[in-house]
Amino acid sequence: MNPIQNYGCRVFNDKTMRERLPKDTYESLRRTTIEGKELDSSVAEVVASVMKDWAMEQGATHFTHWFQPMTNVTAGKLDAFLEPQEGGRAIAQMSSKALIKGEPDASSFPSGGLRATFEARGYTAWDPSSYAFVRDGILYIPTAFCSYTGEALDTKTPLLRSMEVVSREGIRLLRLLGNTTSRRVVPSVGAEQEYFLVDRQKYEERLDLKICGRTLMGAKPPKGQELDDHYCGRIRIRVADFMREVDQQLWELGVPAKTRHNEAAPAQHELAVVYTSANVSADQNQLIMEILRTTAKKKGLACLLHEKPFAWINGSGKHNNFSLNTDDGINFFNPGSDPKRNPIFLLALCAMIQTVDDHGDLLRMAASCPGNDHRLGGCEAPPPVISLFLGDHLTQEINDLATGASHPGAGHVMMDMGVSTLPRLRQDDSDRNRTTPLAFTGNKFEFRMVGATQSISMCNVVLNTAIAQAFAQYSDRLEKAKDRDACVVEILADTLKNHGRIIFNGNNYSDVWLEEARQRGLPIIWSSVEAYQAMVKPANVEMFERFGVFSSTECHARLEIMLENHVKTNLIEAATMSQMVHRQVLPAVMGAAARLARDSMALTEAGVPSAATQQLAARLSGLCDAIAQGVEHLDQVSTTLPTDGDELDQAEYARDVICTAMEQLRRSCDEAETLVDEKAWPMPTYTDLLHRV
Repeated sequence: MNPIQNYGCRVFNDKTMRERLPKDTYESLRRTTIEGKELDSSVAEVVASVMKDWAMEQGATHFTHWFQPMTNVTAGKLDAFLEPQEGGRAIAQMSSKALIKGEPDASSFPSGGLRATFEARGYTAWDPSSYAFVRDGILYIPTAFCSYTGEALDTKTPLLRSMEVVSREGIRLLRLLGNTTSRRVVPSVGAEQEYFLVDRQKYEERLDLKICGRTLMGAKPPKGQELDDHYCGRIRIRVADFMREVDQQLWELGVPAKTRHNEAAPAQHELAVVYTSANVSADQNQLIMEILRTTAKKKGLACLLHEKPFAWINGSGKHNNFSLNTDDGINFFNPGSDPKRNPIFLLALCAMIQTVDDHGDLLRMAASCPGNDHRLGGCEAPPPVISLFLGDHLTQEINDLATGASHPGAGHVMMDMGVSTLPRLRQDDSDRNRTTPLAFTGNKFEFRMVGATQSISMCNVVLNTAIAQAFAQYSDRLEKAKDRDACVVEILADTLKNHGRIIFNGNNYSDVWLEEARQRGLPIIWSSVEAYQAMVKPANVEMFERFGVFSSTECHARLEIMLENHVKTNLIEAATMSQMVHRQVLPAVMGAAARLARDSMALTEAGVPSAATQQLAARLSGLCDAIAQGVEHLDQVSTTLPTDGDELDQAEYARDVICTAMEQLRRSCDEAETLVDEKAWPMPTYTDLLHRV
């Protein structure tokens, strides 16, 4: 494959549209996709016909409205192009109506009470700002998904709303700063996706991996990631073959996969893409996750996207790299050669500081799911304390500007590595901080909390909307100011005074920081169940409603969906663990204890009694009792979920009671695994899964 020649060959992209569509149709559609103009309905008929012909040339026989319900995966039903005609003939057809509008069953997807079985109608609407593509003989048409009464039932619709809001307020701010050329502000995102690969056969032998995506038990292996030898190390032959095919599929689909490498944990890897608009990036990340899973299966592997598939080692997240760019190339977060004289950068920086301080609870909510509760707080995952890293150099510069102080600039440092043949390297203004939830990294901000299975849409909805709110406030002040340059400095000074507490450039893992964060009054939200509540906090609902991103009804529906998902996930994990213990673990431990008891008796009868054999048999027998009691307790608490309370009561019960019972049972099972004969243990161990790929 020639990656340059074949890049985007399966995408109905701008190049293809320019070549195939009539000029007036192309220009009209481009005004919609580039400038955000309303879609001209007369364009759809031409686009539908041309798109269908192109897709059939790519081997497509069906088309689907591809949408993203609130399940963290995608959905779509397939319709054939085939239309029967009289005389036993058939033609290929896709009407403009079929392109623009679909009608899936909305009651079968999470709706938070917005839809019921007897009120099932929902709509999908073509999103022309994200390109259609052909995959596996199917034309995928990216769409938004809403209820019969217009509420958003997906992750795309609020993201598109928030992008329009931040563009509107961003342009307003630019005009007040003297910019007359930019027409649109586009949030740009590059998402890094982490994942694990394990042998497919071993995966099939682990019910917990198949059903839950993570191991519910497993003793600590003798070697984890202690030696740091896996990170960016040699990629195994089997894995390299998998990665090559993933890249080929992604490139053909126009997904700019750029970087691949081994991550820190054994069997863990990462894929990173080049930046594109937040909406397209969210679509592409969903596509990446699907292709990782399907390609792994073809290669005899299983791709694990759970946030914490294995204890004792790193979990998986996705780093949401965020910036704001105009249609004519201005990056709001690029400080330039002199940040102090760059008002766009200064105000964008203020907006981010204010956003993280005022709406840190929403950012924490956007990174909340049952899996992330097992991941956050260590092993390169940020702790559940919201803060912002700017680096000492930038922090000093903005403080100097705000206070009128002056410190001598250090200048750019050229590093001499002490070897004459090595080039001298320019040192960046700030170090990297891998413990912070949100870090400034030169011309963008990296939000590191999002879980590996999650859609990146919600965190970008929060960032877009909260930044738009800050921009609106700054524009109000600038409109009234006599000296706008002085007003920018005043805004910076007020931001540091009112929100500077959120800036922390140190080690976020330290106990000292936790105590300092409490003293600063920063949100420390340990569990997702607690974090979900931010969705209906009055100040947050007011912001979303003011800018038309979420209605109050949509906010409350999303809270209900998150709580319900949390409960169901924990109940499924508890039922899976119970089945594994009853059918696999207990028989194995009982059998091992019985064999040891017989061996001990035989040795005694032979006149050579063994105290070690007796002790091991007694220890295993005791573990049998502990495991039996533990699984009985788990079964009992799983069936007594409170039914007289609301979703929050149930979620708290699942977190506090069911998860605690699972952890207690796991400790007994893991201890037993270390004592039972390897050949008698009924499932692959951590060593099998992590080191035998």
